[in-house]
Amino acid sequence: MSQQHYLDMKQENDWDRDLLLDPAWEKQQRKTFTAWCNSHLRKAGTQIENIEEDFRDGLKLMLLLEVISGERLPKPERGKMRVHKINNVNKALDYIASKGVKLVSIGAEEIVDGNAKMTLGMIWTIILRFAIQDISVEETSAKEGLLLWCQRKTAPYKNVNVQNFHISWKDGLAFNALIHRHRPELIDYDKLRKDDPLTNLNNAFEVAEKYLDIPKMMDAEDIVGTLRPDEKAIMTYVSCFYHAFSGAQKAETAANRICKVLAVNQENEHLMEDYEKLASDLLEWIRRTIPWLENRAPEKTMAEMQQKLEDFRGYRRVHKPPKVQEKCQLEINFNTLQTKLRLSNRPAFMPSEGRMVSDINGSWHNLEGAEKGYEEWMLNEIRRLERLDHLAEKFRQKATIHESWTDGKEAMLTQKDYETASLSEVKALLRKHEAFESDLAAHQDRVEQIAAIENTRMEILDYYDSPSVNARCQKICEQWDALGSLTQSRRESLERTEKQLESIDELYLEYAKRAAPFNNWMEGAMEDLQDMFIVHNIEEIQGLITAHEQFKSTLPEANKEREAIQAIQAEVQKIAQYNGIKLSGGNPYTTITPKSIDDKWHKVEQLVPQRDRALQEELAKQQSNDHLRRKFANQANIVGPWIQTKMEEIGRISIEMNGTLEDQLVNLREYEQSIIEYKPNIDQLEGDHQLIQEALIFDNKYTAYTMEHLRVGWEQLLTTIARTINEIENQILTRDAKGISQEQLHEYRTSFNHFDKDHSGALMAEEFKACLISLGYDGDAEFARIMGIVDPNNSGAVTFQAFIDFMSRETTDTDTADQVIASFKILAADKNFITAEELRRELPPDQAEYCIARMAPYSGPDAKPGALDYMSFSTALYGESDL
Repeated sequence: MSQQHYLDMKQENDWDRDLLLDPAWEKQQRKTFTAWCNSHLRKAGTQIENIEEDFRDGLKLMLLLEVISGERLPKPERGKMRVHKINNVNKALDYIASKGVKLVSIGAEEIVDGNAKMTLGMIWTIILRFAIQDISVEETSAKEGLLLWCQRKTAPYKNVNVQNFHISWKDGLAFNALIHRHRPELIDYDKLRKDDPLTNLNNAFEVAEKYLDIPKMMDAEDIVGTLRPDEKAIMTYVSCFYHAFSGAQKAETAANRICKVLAVNQENEHLMEDYEKLASDLLEWIRRTIPWLENRAPEKTMAEMQQKLEDFRGYRRVHKPPKVQEKCQLEINFNTLQTKLRLSNRPAFMPSEGRMVSDINGSWHNLEGAEKGYEEWMLNEIRRLERLDHLAEKFRQKATIHESWTDGKEAMLTQKDYETASLSEVKALLRKHEAFESDLAAHQDRVEQIAAIENTRMEILDYYDSPSVNARCQKICEQWDALGSLTQSRRESLERTEKQLESIDELYLEYAKRAAPFNNWMEGAMEDLQDMFIVHNIEEIQGLITAHEQFKSTLPEANKEREAIQAIQAEVQKIAQYNGIKLSGGNPYTTITPKSIDDKWHKVEQLVPQRDRALQEELAKQQSNDHLRRKFANQANIVGPWIQTKMEEIGRISIEMNGTLEDQLVNLREYEQSIIEYKPNIDQLEGDHQLIQEALIFDNKYTAYTMEHLRVGWEQLLTTIARTINEIENQILTRDAKGISQEQLHEYRTSFNHFDKDHSGALMAEEFKACLISLGYDGDAEFARIMGIVDPNNSGAVTFQAFIDFMSRETTDTDTADQVIASFKILAADKNFITAEELRRELPPDQAEYCIARMAPYSGPDAKPGALDYMSFSTALYGESDL
C-alpha cells in the first residue's frame, strides 16, 4: 500500500470515541452496518441479528471477510472456550491488518466481550477498506472520491446540492437522483417534492432494494428525525449505490478517455485545416503576384513608368510585409502542430500536395526573384525613357533650327534673276551663291547629326513616337538632297554667265565669306548653350562645367573676329561715302547683316550666364544626390552589420540557452522586442532609399549594402528569432506533456551542446552516439535502434527536437490505440462493435457525431444492422489516416 493510501485510511479510520454519545447515530450505524454485513453474508447462506453478539466467537466475522475479499482465511477454531473465540477474532484482525489497515485501539478481547462501540468501529474499518477505499475520482482520497462522484452524478438535478455525507441527504432527493441518473425508468423524479422527505427516502430505499439488490440499511424516520444523520452510515449506504452502478462508472471512465483522445484529434485537425487555408491563401497571393512582377510590357512615357515604380513601392511598403509575417507564422504553426502530433503519439502531418513548407519557400524564392528582376527592369526602362526623351528633344531642337534655315531656300535656288541681270549683278549673284554654298556646307554637320540621332538611337531604344521622328527626318534628308541638287544646278547656271560679268566689290565678298562661318559659329554656340544635358554624378556635371569654362575662354577671340567683320562693313560704308556711292539694298553676297551678327552675339552673351546657372543648379542637384547616397550609406553601413551581429547572437543564444525554459522564453521575447524596437531604423532607411529612387539615383559607391539585401536580412532576422522562440515553446509543450523535469531538459541540452562541436544545431551519427553514451546508453544494437527512431530518413543527422522527442518517449507513457479500443469495448458492453445509439448515450454530442461520421461499418461474423467498427477507427487515430 502507498504512503498516500495509508494516510487516507488512517484519516478515515480515526474512530472518534465520543461519536457514539449520540444514541441516534449509534442506532443508525447499528442498523446500517448490520444490513451491510447481511448483504454479504447471505451469499454464504447466513446472516446476523445482533451485530455485537453475533461476531463475538469470530466465526461469522471470518466468514464475512472471506465473502467480501474472495480469499481464504486460516481455519477457525470451533471450541466454545473464550480462548478459541479470541483466537478466531485475532485471525480476522490479523487479516485486516495484512491489507494495510492500522487498527487503532481495537482488540480481540473487546469484540469477544461484545463491546458495541469497538465492534461498530471494527465493522466501519472493514467497510472503509473493502467498500470505500478503492473509490477514487481524479486521484482524490476515498471519502473525497465518493463525494465527488455523488456531486457529478447529481449535478443536473434541481434541489440537490451534495456537500457532505449527512444533512445533504436528509430530504431524500440525492438518493433518488443517483438512481434516476443511472436507471431513469425506475423513478419519476419530477414528481418528487423537497418538502416531503419521508416519501422521498422510502421511495429511494424501496426501489433500491427491489431493483438494485441494495438492502434497506436505514429507516427514513431515523434520518428525518435526526438533526444530523450519521456520516458513516450514509457513506456505507451510498457506497452500495456506487458499487451497484460500477459498470456505469467504468463506462464513464472509458468515455472520458475517448473524449480526451478525440479532443486532441479534433484540435489537431483544426490546426491542419488552419495551416492548409493559410498555406493556400499565401500560395494564391504569390501565384497572383508573380505574373504582375513578370509583366515587362514597357510604357511609352516617363510618367507612366514612374507610376509603375510608385505601384511597386506601394507593394513593398503595404502589401508584402503582412505576407512576410504570414509566411513566418505559417512555419511556426507547422512546427507547433508537428510537436503536438508527436506528443499525442500521432503520425506527422503531411500537408496536401504543393502546400509543404518547402513548396511555400520555393514559391517565395520565385517571388523574390521576380521582384528583383522587375525592379531592375523598371530602373533600366526609366534610364531608357530618360535617354529617349533627351534624344527626342535634341532631335526636335536641331530639326526646328534646320527647318527654319531651309525655309524659302528652294524658291531662292529656283529663281531666274540672273537672266536679266547685269554683269555686276550676275557676279554678285555668283558670289552670293558661293556664300550660300559655304552656308550649306556649314549646315551639313547638323543634318548628319539629325540623321544620326534618328538612325542609330531612336529605334534601338524603342521610342514610342519613332514613326513621326522617322518621317520628319526623312523629309529633312529629302529636302537636303533637293537643296544640294538645286544648288549645283544654280552654280552651273551662274558659272556659264560669269564669263560675261565682272567682279564686284571684294569687300562685300570678304564680308560675306567671313560673316557666314562666324554666323554659323554663333548659331552653333547658341545651340550648344541651350542644349539639354543629363548627368548622374558630380564627375559628369563637373566635366560639363569644365567644357563650358573652356568655351567661355574662346569668347575674346570670337569677339575680335566679330569686330573684324563689322570693320569690313564699316570700310564699305566709308568707301561708298567717300566716293559718293549710293548703296541700294544690302550686301548682295549675303543676307547676314551687321545687325543680325550683333543681335546673335548679344544672345550668346545672355545665354552664357544662363548656362552658368543651369550647370550650377545641376551641380547642386548632384551634390544633393551625393548627400543622399552618403546618408543612405552611413545608415546602411550601421544596419547591415547590426543585422549580421543579431543573427550571430541568436545562433549563439539558441546553443547556450541558460536558465529554465520559461527564463529562456522571457529572455528571448525581450530580445525579440529589442529587435522589433529597431524597426524605426529600417523605416528610416526605407525612407532614404525612396528619396534615392525618386531622385533617379542608380548607384552608390559609398556602401556595398542595397536596400534589397537589407530587407531580406531584416526579414530573416525576424523569422529566425520567431523560430527560436517557437522552439522553446515546443520544448515547454514537450516537457509539460511528457512530464520531463527542468533538470532533465538541462541535462539533455548540456549533453547535446557538448557534442555539437560546430554549433550546427544537429549531431552527426558518431557525435550522437557519444552523447547517448554520456547519458548511460550503451551497445551498438541499442544505438542502431535509437537512430532508427530519431533519424527515420537516414539523413545522418539528429536535431535537438528529435532528441528531446526520443527521450520523452523513453521516460513517459502515452495513450495508445489498445487503450482507446479497451475504452470503446466498455461502452459497447464487451461487443466487438458499437452502435450510434450507444455512442450518443455515452459521449458528448459533438464527439459522438465525430465518431459516427468517421467509423466504418463493422463487417465481422457477429455484425448487426448499424454496427460500427471502433477497432479500425482507434487504430487509425494512431496510424496513417486521413483523420
